[in-house]
Amino acid sequence: MSIRLSELGLRQKPSDITRLMAIAIERPDMLSLAAGFTDNDSLPLEEVRDIVNDISKAGPSGKSTLQYGSNIGRSELRSILTKRLEAADTIESGGLDEARMFVSNGSQQSLYLAIQTLCDPGDCILVEQPTYFVFLEILDGLGVTPIAMPMNEAGEVDVEGLEALLKSMDKAGTLNRLKALYLVSYFANPTGHSISESTKSAIGSVLSQLDQTIAVIEDAAYRELYYETPHSARSCLSVDTFTGMPILYTSTLTKPYASGLKVGYAYCTDESWMAAMLSVKGQQDFGTANFAQAIVERALSSGSFDRHVTELRAIYKQKMETLHGALESKLSELGWAWPVPGGALYLWLRSPNEMRTDGDSDFHAACIENGVFYVPGDLCYPSNRIQDRIRLSFGALKPHDIEEAASRFSLAAKSMTRAVSG
Repeated sequence: MSIRLSELGLRQKPSDITRLMAIAIERPDMLSLAAGFTDNDSLPLEEVRDIVNDISKAGPSGKSTLQYGSNIGRSELRSILTKRLEAADTIESGGLDEARMFVSNGSQQSLYLAIQTLCDPGDCILVEQPTYFVFLEILDGLGVTPIAMPMNEAGEVDVEGLEALLKSMDKAGTLNRLKALYLVSYFANPTGHSISESTKSAIGSVLSQLDQTIAVIEDAAYRELYYETPHSARSCLSVDTFTGMPILYTSTLTKPYASGLKVGYAYCTDESWMAAMLSVKGQQDFGTANFAQAIVERALSSGSFDRHVTELRAIYKQKMETLHGALESKLSELGWAWPVPGGALYLWLRSPNEMRTDGDSDFHAACIENGVFYVPGDLCYPSNRIQDRIRLSFGALKPHDIEEAASRFSLAAKSMTRAVSG
């Protein structure tokens, strides 16, 4: 007789990334352009070793880093992160309240806490299309429905369409179940797109006209991973039209520094929402690992974090150009298209003639046969209706492996073209 799970337990299913990684394990020769892993060779092992050595020489204060820390996070680290956010948004020092900042196990935990404390099963969240597919998995696991916002050709939210959507929800009597709007603002996963400040401002204006309070969740995980120039738009925290709204701004030190340390952070403007998230967080983990926090705190305060991320930007720019160049020479004439991103780890491809690229497609099978795999783009849409998009991640592979992966991908693409023409 099997155990009876809760409704939450019954809603859970293996993540798509887990399924994709299982393919890689089964095929050791496989080159993965799927999971968004960071560059392994650039991980700051020597810098972390030096920091740990410094901590070991610090006497009692050094030993305390191996003790439990506070649930909200180390005070000095939160102070540093608050000042960095002020600088990124060109806010005067002291414009943000350190008490509103907390440290999490990567930004993923803060996203989960946000939905867990804000939504009941049956509630809904507005999302871009496409959007971060693991966030869609969070919503599915918690019984929350993603509502796709209309988008324009530039990849921005169609604000007039959003206003019409909200009016239709109000007329249908479903607006009262809408709890939040989720934006991936900077060099987004999966598209690489960054949201303009004018679009943010217009979204804030639309939300401010509603008779109910809608929270805003801004995911800025890749904000620091630009190649040459940071995106100019300020966060929703600093855009006037969002004044007075509950805002959760989330980001991470995982992608731009050391993924294995799993340290993220969030800034929440709403006192009751933040208190609820911290209460649940305390029940889960008693606080993010104090030692990992101490490491990134010293990396930030010493300047080694910024030196590292500067080097990382150049590495990812080179990798992006390697993959872009290899694919462009082989696929452009076949009708494949993609934008060239200004940051992060991904290329977002559109197949020719709406050829299916989802996990059940012939093209996906052809790529597996050729020894390369990717994230099917339909996973990034709330309805899974758009089946001609692909996310390719170049973060983990070495440049020569990127070129080989591009060759394998191109062979699969050409085989499909021959099959169609034949």
